[in-house]
Amino acid sequence: MAALALHDRDYHKGLVEVADGCFAYLQPDGGWGWSNAGLVVGGGEALLVDTLFDLPLTRDMLDTMAPLTGASPIRTLVNTHANGDHCYGNQLVEGAEIIAAERAAEEMADVPPAVLAAMVEADLGPDLSAFVREAFGPFDFRGITPTLPTRTFTGKLSVEGAGTTAQLIEVGPAHTGGDVIVHLPERRVVYAGDILFVHGTPIVWAGPYANWVAACDLLLGLDVDLYIPGHGPITDRRGPETVKAYLQYVLAESKKRFEVGMSVADASFDIDLGEFADLGDSERLPVNVDAAYRELDPAHHSLDRAGLFGLMAALRKRTRA
Repeated sequence: MAALALHDRDYHKGLVEVADGCFAYLQPDGGWGWSNAGLVVGGGEALLVDTLFDLPLTRDMLDTMAPLTGASPIRTLVNTHANGDHCYGNQLVEGAEIIAAERAAEEMADVPPAVLAAMVEADLGPDLSAFVREAFGPFDFRGITPTLPTRTFTGKLSVEGAGTTAQLIEVGPAHTGGDVIVHLPERRVVYAGDILFVHGTPIVWAGPYANWVAACDLLLGLDVDLYIPGHGPITDRRGPETVKAYLQYVLAESKKRFEVGMSVADASFDIDLGEFADLGDSERLPVNVDAAYRELDPAHHSLDRAGLFGLMAALRKRTRA
């Protein structure tokens, strides 16, 4: 059950205006690393929501935005969370105040660019190497200097600027430890970060599931017209409805298998995704099962990143066979 998106036909790389002075920068196909960003312009200045996975991509984005930001320079950059595809380009936004949740700032050191570069180059075995290179090989991790937030917050923060008020709302831990959404009430738009994957599979790196479901409910309760997801095309309320339904389904299916003693690996291969099988990157299921098992048993020994990526590679190979 892929969420219907409002702009599937117009889903192409580049900048699109979604409301007065509000823009989305989109990167099809929205899979691993191909994230979106946002720009708000007004009053002689701009607010940027997220940078991209590497410096060339971020530079291209900023060049595309230059006709707008030349007269209205970016004064504020909000990172919605700590994943590199939303913050590795921070160093190119010179002079801006960088804002993120306190937890996100703490997490930004967890996976430095050099680790991803090494994974792409390493011999991890034929299946895992093929998977890692397909997911992360298109990106150039050279020259990145991790550039951390200059301002952090917990809970909520109102930011005045760019001709409007941006309400930053911390909804993590969910996808990661410090997820934030950026709500523009006057423009009836919300930049949802990776709380929303449209046509793609959500991935529960942190959890708990209840927080992510609550974040979807919060999104659905906002008086907005458009949701800009972290990945995928612009959507309406069908986006958060689909993410919520996927999470509830996977948690329920994981619980059934946990209760009969299945391992994370066996459960991941046993679960039939049904109406969610056509979501992109469905091989993320083992990460989500492992997160469910952590919630069901606090003593559960989670797999490390290498183990999870190995399971994802195996599941991807099976689904493509």
